[in-house]
Amino acid sequence: MTDSPATAQHLSDLAWLRRVKDPIDRDYAQPLDVEALARGVHIVHMSGGHLSRQFKLAYGESPYSYLMTRRIERAMALLRRGDLSVTEVCCTVGCSSLGTFSTRFTELVGVPPSVYKHQAARATVGIPPCVAKQVT
Repeated sequence: MTDSPATAQHLSDLAWLRRVKDPIDRDYAQPLDVEALARGVHIVHMSGGHLSRQFKLAYGESPYSYLMTRRIERAMALLRRGDLSVTEVCCTVGCSSLGTFSTRFTELVGVPPSVYKHQAARATVGIPPCVAKQVT
């Protein structure tokens, strides 16, 4: 059974979009440069705007929104550890604005980062710190 040209194109699009997504996942703490990502996929004349539109069609969110989601996921893990302040976590995951970080965190998680950290600390009361870090 042969693939249709549309299916082949779709698979090709997913392959280059994956090459865009991988560095975002890997380098989540670095600033996002959509134009550099567009150049990095080696598709002639790909603009950052076109890349953003194609990314959103494939993944349901813009590259920036995807990056912020990855940063918040990582922040949740760091806050559960409990050894960093909210400000330190904000900087560690690559956010330059504590206000933007807190707003996005609250949108995605449902509670502010300070509340999340406090709830995580309460959940691990009585667990030795070395075990709590492995569990969280």
